[in-house]
Amino acid sequence: MAVVDRRIAAVVIGRNEGELLNLSLGSVRSAQLPSVYVDSGSSDGSPAIARDFGVPTVDLDPSRPFSAARGRNEGLREALRRWPQTNFVMFLDGDCALNADFPLPAIATFEQQPDCAIVTGHLSERHPEASVYNRLCAIEWRSPAGRVEHMSGLGGIMMARVSALHQVGGFNEQAIAGEEPDLGVRLGLAGYSVIKIDRPMATHDAQMTRFGQWWKRAVRGGHALAHRYARHGRTRFQDGRRELQSTLFWGFGVPAIVFLLLWPTRGLSLLLIGGYALLGWRIYRHYLRTGLPSSDAWLATRFILYGKFAEFVGVLRYCVNRLRGSFHIIEYK
Repeated sequence: MAVVDRRIAAVVIGRNEGELLNLSLGSVRSAQLPSVYVDSGSSDGSPAIARDFGVPTVDLDPSRPFSAARGRNEGLREALRRWPQTNFVMFLDGDCALNADFPLPAIATFEQQPDCAIVTGHLSERHPEASVYNRLCAIEWRSPAGRVEHMSGLGGIMMARVSALHQVGGFNEQAIAGEEPDLGVRLGLAGYSVIKIDRPMATHDAQMTRFGQWWKRAVRGGHALAHRYARHGRTRFQDGRRELQSTLFWGFGVPAIVFLLLWPTRGLSLLLIGGYALLGWRIYRHYLRTGLPSSDAWLATRFILYGKFAEFVGVLRYCVNRLRGSFHIIEYK
């Protein structure tokens, strides 16, 4: 279904996406959306790919740190310069392909819900069978349709109301990750809502095949978690508070207590490690209740437990970066 509503424009951001960028830009063309591509210092010819599509391209100045937030903000500014009538913007990452049938029902949602600032839909993983890490992404994307109350699940693939973005100042460019939940909280504090509709929105391609990639992504998540809590943990949303407490307790607290008490207790402190089994059982049961198959529930449970340690590393990196006053992108592929 072709989009004919000229109030919509798309902003695609990317860095070394290669062939995936062809799919991404092609999907936007299929939806007949005017689009801008924003590149964060690619070395694989991505800007040339966009120009071959005839897509206006913004090359971010490398003298400032790259971030997805910065890319989206600069892309939106360029889109509005070219198409001033734009009222809604479809944000898309270069490793994602847009479903051409998503924009129009998203616009209908905005029109029916005047307080709605962001509309999302179902995101699917292109090749979940390619690796356990891709499968983990497919599990991560699962969430029910309806009004979004917890912004932690808000990702970068979304359609947004331009006036609402302007009201809250757009994306936070100091966030190297987690800029989407940060935006969602600020919109919520301003009286807006985020709605997920029961429609396919886009297809994502994680292309994660190694544990090291997954680990870096989890470290980045911990960095984002600490940043979110620092900004909004004390608001009525308490953004990141519960997750940060869990990361600090399981990723650092329990191992530290076990180690410190190892000699005084003659090794009995090792029994505290059993707490991870209890936590894992709770997580596993939660996934089963959501309808996830047992094998996938066990896979997600194991990596959530592993992720506590990676996220703690990310929290430490955030603390160091904050002291330095410098934040730089963490890449996992």
